[in-house]
Amino acid sequence: MEVSRIRALRGPNLWSRHTAIEAIVSCDENERDISAITGFEKRLRERFPEIAYLHPAEEDRAVAMAHALEFAALGLQAQAGCPVTFSRTTPATETGVYQVVVEYSEEEVGRLAFDLAMQLCRAAVDAAPFDLDEALRQLRKLDEHVRLGPSTGAIVHAAIARNIPYRRLTQGSLVQLGWGSKQRRIQAAEMDTTSAVAETIAQDKELTKRLLHAAGVPVPIGRPVRDAADAWAAACEIGIERGVPIVVKPQDGNQGKGVAVNLTTRAQVEAAYATAARISSNVLVERSLAGQDHRILVVGDRLVAAARREPPTVIGDGVRTVRELVDLVNADPRRGEGHATSLTKIRFDDIALARLAQNGLTAESVPAKGQRVVLRDNANLSTGGTATDVTDDVHPDFAARAIAAAQMVGLDIAGVDIVCQDVLRPLEEQGGGIVELNAAPGLRMHLNPSFGKGRNVGEAVISSMFAPGEDARIPLVAVAGTNGKTTTVRLIGSILGSRGYRVGMTSTDGVYVQGKRIDTGDCSGPRSARNVLFHPNVDAAVLETARGGILREGLGFDRCDIAVITNIGSGDHLGLSYISTVEDLAVVKRVIVQNVKPVTGFAVLNAADPMVARMADACPGQVIFFARDRRHRIMAMHRAQGKRVVYLDGDAIVTWHGAVLERFPLAEIPITAGGAIGFQVENAMAAVAAAWALGIDPATIRQGLARFVNDADSAPGRFNLFNYRGATIIADYGHNPDAIQALVDAVGNMPAPPGSRRTVVISGAGDRRDEDIRKQTEILGGAFDRVVLYQDACQRGRADGEVLALLRDGLKDARRTREIEEIHGEFLAIDTALDKLQSGDICLILIDQVDESLAHIAKRVAEQ
Repeated sequence: MEVSRIRALRGPNLWSRHTAIEAIVSCDENERDISAITGFEKRLRERFPEIAYLHPAEEDRAVAMAHALEFAALGLQAQAGCPVTFSRTTPATETGVYQVVVEYSEEEVGRLAFDLAMQLCRAAVDAAPFDLDEALRQLRKLDEHVRLGPSTGAIVHAAIARNIPYRRLTQGSLVQLGWGSKQRRIQAAEMDTTSAVAETIAQDKELTKRLLHAAGVPVPIGRPVRDAADAWAAACEIGIERGVPIVVKPQDGNQGKGVAVNLTTRAQVEAAYATAARISSNVLVERSLAGQDHRILVVGDRLVAAARREPPTVIGDGVRTVRELVDLVNADPRRGEGHATSLTKIRFDDIALARLAQNGLTAESVPAKGQRVVLRDNANLSTGGTATDVTDDVHPDFAARAIAAAQMVGLDIAGVDIVCQDVLRPLEEQGGGIVELNAAPGLRMHLNPSFGKGRNVGEAVISSMFAPGEDARIPLVAVAGTNGKTTTVRLIGSILGSRGYRVGMTSTDGVYVQGKRIDTGDCSGPRSARNVLFHPNVDAAVLETARGGILREGLGFDRCDIAVITNIGSGDHLGLSYISTVEDLAVVKRVIVQNVKPVTGFAVLNAADPMVARMADACPGQVIFFARDRRHRIMAMHRAQGKRVVYLDGDAIVTWHGAVLERFPLAEIPITAGGAIGFQVENAMAAVAAAWALGIDPATIRQGLARFVNDADSAPGRFNLFNYRGATIIADYGHNPDAIQALVDAVGNMPAPPGSRRTVVISGAGDRRDEDIRKQTEILGGAFDRVVLYQDACQRGRADGEVLALLRDGLKDARRTREIEEIHGEFLAIDTALDKLQSGDICLILIDQVDESLAHIAKRVAEQ
């Protein structure tokens, strides 16, 4: 078994809506049916007893080694605790080659699971050992390391419940919620609106205390100190010699690091100062308040959760030592090393040993049955403490003090640490006080408290960031098809721009935001789509969605409002990436239709193209069919059902829905040349349908269509017209038989004086099938007098002269062509054609290097 390629599908894809690892797996003759490998499945199950029943997706096929790999990769993740359920193995066109797809929840974990699954299968083949426990340990450890922590995860899950899209911006906790101009960002439990000044204040415990005191909020007395001697002096000022307990802590620490409480002697104070000074150069000494430690979570102007925290403690049983009791508590599966689990393991370190010594105990002491042994003075969960939810018990005045403290500092989300007897009474009444404010507080003690009910604090954060019912999405139109995609994208963008939206677009010639190109090249894949959705100045997105990006990585979005399929025709790029037939191609293009917004979303489909029309059944939303002929069978049926259609009626595009009918005259749509350019009429129909589906009014649609001019600046390489010495030059990026036929039809509708000649300049992309390259010149040979063939710089795997030979072969029975020239180099071919043009001639130039060729043509036109 050999794996030749592994891809991560990071969005909805050809196989499912799940993120997945896709691998190309080659099996030799014996591996195509594992029953031929004596004892293989028995050995596999001995090494991994939990592996599922092995079966192919097609029940009449044998179980290949690729299927075993599939179920091993899925099963290992499931046993490690990852939420995965989907997998599939499909035979490719070559014998013994399979496409294996396995869902993942974290990409790195999915890749590791695939590697471990290969090791497992090889071990079963070779009767070699396989350490299942170690494999699962690796997966769990990696999963804990890379997945979102509990605080960020809670907010993200609340966003998902509200149907708000999200994307991690880093491997850490920085996450974008929503798209474009509606986006917000969080980092752990911190919003993008949190002031850096407020965070700085919260980190400075002395400054925080002064501000809270000024606001009338109860705080413990104390001051910063310079050294150990000054720490003792400050303790004496507070009253340590009169029995008042003291706290020593770093002035800008976190997670309870370096904090010592209930100090009553000089030795304790000086030792605590030394510990705190190792954390921070600024140390604070203050009065230790009587009572228990409480964490209050304030979001905006609301108290959303409260917990009573207990320091790490073990209970004696009269048998085990303190060390053994700690090990027993740490064996609780809820306790982990970091913050990913609901509880953290108790640290049995020097601080714990020192705390034991205060009570005359050591690690090897055996506490009496029922004896409580406290291992730390602070109650932070990060050091092994526990939390009990007390949210329902909080007194309104108590809550008001916590909210006032957060607002005084300026924190959107604040963890307010309060020491008091309980939360049932106002703070002042019981002599309690606020000892600390925390920016980006940990949420796990509220999500999964040790005792009491968990609180949906993630939803509280989302509700403070987004209005009720707001899903933070911008209108998103995805466009796919064989031809016309880019022009349709630009037309829709023009209409949306007339509506007042700041439009972001992706296409094969770049990424555009508000009409300005911000990236160049083929940008029709998921990465460019994500870049548009990241952009804060985008109110609506129109995304050309090419088959290559879907196959390579899946979609760059989870769903779209409108999916437009212009056509499939005879297809393009067939024979690549296991897409061998037009039916295969249609399945790939259909992915955007399958991911239309349910109920209220629309698929805009070409009813005259059978492959496209059949996609209607896959749409979870509604369908608008378009076609020139309103009497087309599918159009007639759709109309009879009272559903939306767009068609051509004489000299106008018509939208029809029951009694509502709107006309859009072709004379007011420049790219159609008054209806003479048929394929542009269809592109305009698709754009009108998409805008209609988005609820844009007819007047705005007309305005958007009218202002779109099909020149080299607004739509490079899409039927761009130039005048050269009285001849008409058409520059176009058409590169498949359907596109060539559409161009020939359009040229045939253009007026030409008697005696004028037609010239075409063409090359061929080397990654097309032989018959597709040959077919292009077969079509052109019946419409042009002169053909200039050229070989471009990139032959895409073809031998020198091979593409030219195929193009020339397509002209051998040409009905009209009488003059054929072969040129090496695109610009030289263009010059060769232009040099022989006369007034009234028509020259179609099928460009390859779009920007460069258009610039060259423009230069020649300017020089005339």
